[in-house]
Amino acid sequence: MKTTIWGNILPAVTIDLEQGESIYTESGGMTWMSDKVKMDTNMKGGFMKGLGRMFSGESLFMATYTAEAPNQSITIASSFPGEIKELHISSDKEFICQKSAFLCAEQSVELSTYITSGIKKGLFGGEGFVLQKLSGNGTAFIELDGSVKEIDLAAGEKLKVDTGSVAIFESTVKYDVETVKGFKNMLFGGEGLFLTTLTGPGKVYLQTMNMAEFANKIIPYLPTPSSK
Repeated sequence: MKTTIWGNILPAVTIDLEQGESIYTESGGMTWMSDKVKMDTNMKGGFMKGLGRMFSGESLFMATYTAEAPNQSITIASSFPGEIKELHISSDKEFICQKSAFLCAEQSVELSTYITSGIKKGLFGGEGFVLQKLSGNGTAFIELDGSVKEIDLAAGEKLKVDTGSVAIFESTVKYDVETVKGFKNMLFGGEGLFLTTLTGPGKVYLQTMNMAEFANKIIPYLPTPSSK
């Protein structure tokens, strides 16, 4: 399987498949594909796993695409401005991702839900109680918001991040939330009351834009019935 990530602010990934190779994505994720690629829509993993995926921002049904001849390809595009990242999953390298980040993956990669522990992390961590977890062995593709910075944290190294800017982190990274210190900082610092903290060891991916926050910023500029 060969892959090419291309495009600028609205990127896509083209995956070249040999006969018998397959990938899966959420239902409706395919942009275009070769004639000899077969689509099979299914509730991958059963109803309960499908229900869990819905809480993490994906669809109940997934679509599996399998090449029935040599030299086939499929292209899957991102759904919002940002970047597509290729992750290599293994038994000792699992990743936790923000909601709706999953784009597509090999069949040997499992997409499941990851429940954050603690009320404070769920309410104020910027990502909610339910995240996505990638495990197994193989390649997965993730779509992220804005530009993305990859950072390797050493053991015990701590990074403070604005809530909503955490895109992906390895399962070895400790994910937590802390209160902003200082009364003036809390009221006038512009960062809110909480920051997300990430403690190594492990790799983290940070994004410069959060789609939920971006949508809230443009709402005041949208026309309303009274403005017509």
